[in-house]
Amino acid sequence: MGVLRFVLIAAAMLAAALPARAQQTPPLTREQVEQIVREYLVSNPEIIVEAIEALEARQKQSMQAGQRDAVAANQEQLYRDRDAPVLGNPKGDVTVVEFFDYRCPYCKQVAPSLARLLEEDGKLRLVLKEFPILGPDSVVAARAALAAHAQGKYAPMHAALLGHRGNFDDAVVAKIAGDAGLDVARLKSDMAKPEIAAMIERNKALAHELSLTGTPAFIIGDRVVPGAVDLETLKLLVADARKR
Repeated sequence: MGVLRFVLIAAAMLAAALPARAQQTPPLTREQVEQIVREYLVSNPEIIVEAIEALEARQKQSMQAGQRDAVAANQEQLYRDRDAPVLGNPKGDVTVVEFFDYRCPYCKQVAPSLARLLEEDGKLRLVLKEFPILGPDSVVAARAALAAHAQGKYAPMHAALLGHRGNFDDAVVAKIAGDAGLDVARLKSDMAKPEIAAMIERNKALAHELSLTGTPAFIIGDRVVPGAVDLETLKLLVADARKR
């Protein structure tokens, strides 16, 4: 919401709050109200800052409430999607869901923290949702990872794709897959299967339901946590979810 709209709202509120004597005199013209408001805001500019901050806080609270509702409404697809790759303990008592893109630098940044978290917490289950939003190369990488999942080698392919610095084309993906011990010919064939494309579209639709606009994004308990949070923050979020 722009400053102009705040000024107009302030004008309406100020006009409504004018002393009762105004009702006994000719009503103020629009120009007179605008001048009163302008003078007040010039003398008290902090009012605009306070209003913006209050609005942003209210919008954030509203978005978080909507996201919690969306998490509750999509439990099955978030936590129990049989097609989704899972790392860590498949029967863990706490599940972390990550939406990510292999070309996202922040996803690469948070990857070592997630690996450390899984190593230290034997009761943690990590569900991975490919959410390729950074162009065609992201889609190629996501398809390759899901095709590797069909060979039972998602984990090494996932780690290799996150560790790669640069673009993803067919030749790059083939080399990464070969180095990770996959059947490259089968991988290429599986990448083209419609069910893999359908899974990516399901992930995108789910991300939209959760109001996710970037990567990485985590769902831990009933909370949506955007951004590359550090290891200690992840531990605290997991501990909080475990208490509940």
